[in-house]
Parts: sequence; C-alpha cells; structure tokens
Amino acid sequence: MSILDDKLKNLAERHALAVVALGLEASRARAVELEGDMSDPGFWNDQERARKVAQEAADLKKEVEAWDAIGKQIAEARDIVVMAESEGSAEDKHEVDRLVAELEERFMAMEFQMLFSGEYDKKNAILSIHAGAGGTDANDWVAMLLRMFMRFAERKGFAVDILDESRGEEAGYKSVTIAVRGRYGYGFLRSEAGVHRLVRISPFDGEKMRHTTFALVEVLPEFDAMDAATVELDMDDVRIDTFLSSGKGGQSVNTTYSAVRVTHLPTGISVSCQNERSQLQNKETALNVLKAKLFQLMVTARAEKLSDIKGEHKTAAWGNQIRSYVLHPYKMVKDHRTDVETSDTDAVLDGELLPYIEAYLRSDAQVRNQ
Repeated sequence: MSILDDKLKNLAERHALAVVALGLEASRARAVELEGDMSDPGFWNDQERARKVAQEAADLKKEVEAWDAIGKQIAEARDIVVMAESEGSAEDKHEVDRLVAELEERFMAMEFQMLFSGEYDKKNAILSIHAGAGGTDANDWVAMLLRMFMRFAERKGFAVDILDESRGEEAGYKSVTIAVRGRYGYGFLRSEAGVHRLVRISPFDGEKMRHTTFALVEVLPEFDAMDAATVELDMDDVRIDTFLSSGKGGQSVNTTYSAVRVTHLPTGISVSCQNERSQLQNKETALNVLKAKLFQLMVTARAEKLSDIKGEHKTAAWGNQIRSYVLHPYKMVKDHRTDVETSDTDAVLDGELLPYIEAYLRSDAQVRNQ
C-alpha cells in the first residue's frame, strides 16, 4: 500500500505545481470578475462582447473546477489508501489500486495543459489552408484538411466559423480561413502550421495513377477587441473592396456585394471575410482580423518571434512538408518533426490529432527550456 501512497503523494505534488504553473488562482479571480460583469443589467446590450465574456467565464470556471475536483479526489484517495491498508480486505485493496490507476491516467491527461506555455496559447486560433502543388487534387486536399481540423475542434468542444473561402473549379478549395474558438485553441493548433503532404490514388485521374499533393496551413492567434484596440489603424491606409460572396449563407448572400476584402497599404496585409450576410458585419470582422495581424507585428519586433507565432513561411511543395499522409501503396501518417506515426490514417483524417500535437508541444517545450 505504501507504493500507492507514494504515487498519490507524487500526484499531489504535481497538482500543486500545476496550480502555480497554470495560474489557476488568477483564473479563479478572473472568472469571479467576469461573472460580476455579467450581472450588470446592461451586459447583453452589446451582444458580441457579451458572448465573448460569457464564453471566457465559462472556460475559466470549467478549467478551475476540473483542477479543484481532481485535487480533492487525490486527497480523498490518500485517506482511502490509509483505511484500506489498516482495515481493508483483499478486494478493497484491489479496488483502491484501480482507483489510483484511474486518477493517474486522468491527471496525466489534464497535465497536458502545462505544455501550453506560449504567450498566446490560451487564445482562439485563426487557421488558413492554401492549396499548393497538385491542381484539383490539392484543392480536394484542402477540403480534407478542413474536415480534419473541424472534426478535431468538434472533439475539443471548440466553435468553428468559416471566415473566407475560395472554392476550386472542380472540387475543394483553393484556400479557406476559419476561426477556431475555445480555450487553448491556438495552443492546440499551432503545431499544425506548415506544409501537409498527401499521397494517394487520385479520384480525379481516369488512369487511377498515384498523385502527391500539398497544402500549406497557417495558424495565427485571434486577438480580442482589447488586444486589437491598442493598434491605431488609419483608415486612409486601408483599401476596402467588396465582391460577391462565393459561400453559403442564405438567399441573397451570392447576389449582393456582401463579401469584403480589406488591404493595409503600408504593409500589404490583406484580409477577406464573406461568412456574414451583411457587408457591414463582414467589414467589421475583416478589420478586426487586420487589426489583430497588425497588433501581432507590433508585439513581435523581431522576425524570429514572428516566425514562432505564425510558423515559418514555406512553399506548399516537395521537401517542405511537416507531415505526410500516405494512403497508397500503404497507409501511414508521419510527422517529420517528431517521428510520430500511425497506420490508422482514417482516424487521423477524422480529427484524431492529439498524439501529434502532444509530441510537438513536448518537443517545443524542451527547446524553450534550453
């Protein structure tokens, strides 16, 4: 039984370290502050701000309660171990052994959060996928990756909004941009920035030849209004273009100039948005993303830091891939940065990305701590 007690003592110590490392007391205070704001009679007058505040409060409360609960369970388990050691039967001892094993497994899953040590890891993510070499197959590959990331977001309970899309002539997308909103959205997805390579028998080739195609994934943290407000955006430096939306959205979305593209002339940064029915809403969203990108440039004075946030720019072509997805002549998904691989390609393409994400984050944490 002393072995079990040692295990629980170790869990209690790791729990105390996690509370400090994750800033859970600050999160608890922040949740109380936000709940106070939500009790204000005029809180829901600004629906967009209210939605963000309510989501942040819910995320913080959920995180704090989860760590409080497992801390309490560890303490209770230590008491149960002492009782079983002095009074329990063999059956009781077996049950305690199972309880401790379950606690260890659950704690290790929660301890994963400590890998989110980046400055922006707690933020939502803006994820863009661009077709590379491969023509129609590359456009279809973008659609497959979009589904993979959306399924991963669904598994994590994240909300996903399509901000912009450019559809391919025959299939898929030339490019698509989504917002993935949920606590640690950027922390989870920053590992996905880079070139993704697909090898398969092309469904668009009448001769059923094997094709290799590429797509570039770009991941940025989404800055909220408070962050972006620090950017002074001179509208004289911004060109605003409107165009017909090419996406879904209702009866008039494809017949009115509701889609908006904003270009910051001094930097050349361009942002498009067409997911809303209203041109005004699309303009507001595009300007917020533009402000976030400008804020990002402002807080990353050095190019190395920008590469760390955005992911080093790579051409979506041979030799630059971070991960390969081989569907023929054998099945394998391999990450070339961490050497994590699996033959269960269907699971990965259905959003099972955690093994790859965890390996990348552990490797990244080691580099940061050197």
